[in-house]
Amino acid sequence: MEPGTYKLLARSPLFRNVPPLKIEELLEQVRYRIKKYKKGNFIAFKGDECSTLMVLLEGAVRGEMADYKGKSVEIEKIRPPRPLAPAFLFGKSNVFPVDVVANEAVTLLAIPKSSLLVLFQLSTGILRNYLDTISDRTQFLSDKLRFISFKTIKQKLAHYILRLLKPGTDEVVLSRNHQELSEFFGVTRPALSRVFAEIEKEGVIEYSRQRVIIKDRERLNKLLEESQ
Repeated sequence: MEPGTYKLLARSPLFRNVPPLKIEELLEQVRYRIKKYKKGNFIAFKGDECSTLMVLLEGAVRGEMADYKGKSVEIEKIRPPRPLAPAFLFGKSNVFPVDVVANEAVTLLAIPKSSLLVLFQLSTGILRNYLDTISDRTQFLSDKLRFISFKTIKQKLAHYILRLLKPGTDEVVLSRNHQELSEFFGVTRPALSRVFAEIEKEGVIEYSRQRVIIKDRERLNKLLEESQ
């Protein structure tokens, strides 16, 4: 690998607080592969065995799954130097929970499970980082599955805004622009725009660009219970 790759890996959750030179030394003691994929390629399909830890080095991928109507819904976009599906590498049912697709040309570091176990023995820091990572991802996926269960755009939007809301404030800066948010919800951009306009007209929020001010938090929470 190029020297710069080790510096990139040092920013990965898996190698957090491990110096680049130490990462290079550790990886020299185990087997790994560098894999490349073209834009649009499937890196993994839902249900495939997860036997290798893959860390994204270049490009971007997305995880997606079908909603209750069978429509493809984006679960998450992943960028370097994040690992892919670390929470599903071990266990009795170690399979990919979603399809993983390359959004652009992608380069991955692939570490077999056996090599990862050796890294855990060589570095308790990497083991601790891995445990922290899978705990965080499990919580994220649990929340995401709840999100997919919402049937209306209003419910999805209300949930998304409330998840970003920090204690002691009524203002949220959306982490995605309008186009990205419509793709994330699995809906058209005009449909999402109509919902924004509706709940703003109802006095629930004020919306400008990616800035949302919550005017009626109780009403926003009640939107989660609507079934229209």
